[in-house]
Amino acid sequence: MDAQNKIDRARWFEGSSANTSPPTGDLHQPWRLVLLGAPGVGKGTQGELLCQRLEICHISTGDLFRAAGNRKGGDQTPAMADAMKYMRHGDLVPDSVVWELVREQSDFLRSRKGFLLDGFPRTLAQAERLQLFMDDEKLSLTAVVDYEMPQAEITMRLSGRRICAQCKSVFHVTWRPPKTEGVCDDCGGRLYRRDDDNPASIAIRLEAYKHSTSPLIQFYKDLGLLTPVDAVGPADEVFARTMAALQARA
Repeated sequence: MDAQNKIDRARWFEGSSANTSPPTGDLHQPWRLVLLGAPGVGKGTQGELLCQRLEICHISTGDLFRAAGNRKGGDQTPAMADAMKYMRHGDLVPDSVVWELVREQSDFLRSRKGFLLDGFPRTLAQAERLQLFMDDEKLSLTAVVDYEMPQAEITMRLSGRRICAQCKSVFHVTWRPPKTEGVCDDCGGRLYRRDDDNPASIAIRLEAYKHSTSPLIQFYKDLGLLTPVDAVGPADEVFARTMAALQARA
């Protein structure tokens, strides 16, 4: 996804222009997707590729939280203000508040073109709220894509990640090493590893993900929506597998 599309997406969430609208796409196939996957599987990259190909709105809870943080108190929506109360104290945002934040994007959820949800739902309670909304609106999800990857591969991906302290460019000690160790190729800034990207922290994060999403995966499996996709390999190969799996459901 190019920079302009990313800017436009942020504007949709922040409500900065009355002329913004969901992206156009194929009216004959309203793709309504949910992406699942543990940290490090490349879910964000696949989400952007899917939205670019299918021309649907990418609704990311990460973007929504960032939009909430970027707006001044008086310009925040009620859900944004509630979310910030928890985030300022480092607390988890409750399911009910996360849902309200997503529900404020109801115009995109109702779009005849479709949507992709990235980072929501993360719990069974959130999935049930989404399902009730979809039922009330007489809409249905196309698929819930679950990106699968062995824990050892995830650990290797995350533990080798390095981020520039200045421009936030991302490198990897194996796949994208900088020309000079510890120095960003783009701006010369210092590269660092996030505290939660050490192997011990990764193991804790993956266990927490598994605990919270196991009921969610079963919920969508019971609805016949779960679509597993092997996330190992280059992004273009994973994307090809994803499209093949979706086309098989169409």
